[in-house]
Amino acid sequence: MFIDTHCHLTDKYTGGADEVIARAMENNVRIMICPTSDPQDIPLALQLADKHSNIYCTLGVHPEYAPCDATKHLTDTVLTHPRVVGVGEIGLDYHYSPETRDAQIELFEQQLEIAKKHALPVAIHTRDAEEDTAAILTGDIRGVMHCFTSSWNLAKTMLDRGFFFSASGIMTFKNSQEIRDTFAKIPIDRIVIETDAPFCAPVPYRGKTCEPSMVVETARVLADIKNLQMDELESILMQNVQTLYPKIKL
Repeated sequence: MFIDTHCHLTDKYTGGADEVIARAMENNVRIMICPTSDPQDIPLALQLADKHSNIYCTLGVHPEYAPCDATKHLTDTVLTHPRVVGVGEIGLDYHYSPETRDAQIELFEQQLEIAKKHALPVAIHTRDAEEDTAAILTGDIRGVMHCFTSSWNLAKTMLDRGFFFSASGIMTFKNSQEIRDTFAKIPIDRIVIETDAPFCAPVPYRGKTCEPSMVVETARVLADIKNLQMDELESILMQNVQTLYPKIKL
């Protein structure tokens, strides 16, 4: 059994969630974790989790929605839902909106405090913001660097702080050797996989709408990098997910 640790099942580009989930299960992807980016998607994610016993959620507000008061959306009621396993996707993204840096940092720090209050791990988005991300993610916060494509330098820092790293379909791209080299150095017990659906479809599906069923292609590349058989990797990844997200029952 494989687990897609980050797939946007509420996203309009994914299509019908029920059909997407069914195709994933047919491809041995038995558990999916649905994050939120847009705060308006939080009720939709919870509805999916209530409907499907193999869907869990991480709830958060993406930096693109800064400024935003996350406390209006990440309430005690939603975060204590039995299928909410973390806070995410949260973080910093200076690629498109560097002018909102201060608002992004405020939103990020606010959500980290919310995660600490509820003793939940975090799913971190960082793009063109390594220095600030590392400076903020200190102390007793734990979680995963989602869709990790940043430098080995940041990876070393976050490894020392107990974080996991999620490999996405980007790892399968021809021009992603640096990412593969980074994951070759990251200990296997700190790695999980994801699709980030509907984005970043792996080879051989590039150019198509990504779905959780495709996460197996990322697993194939990771198994090759780590010199593991697929069944060995499958078992390790399941254990890693349970360590990262203790609320998930396999």
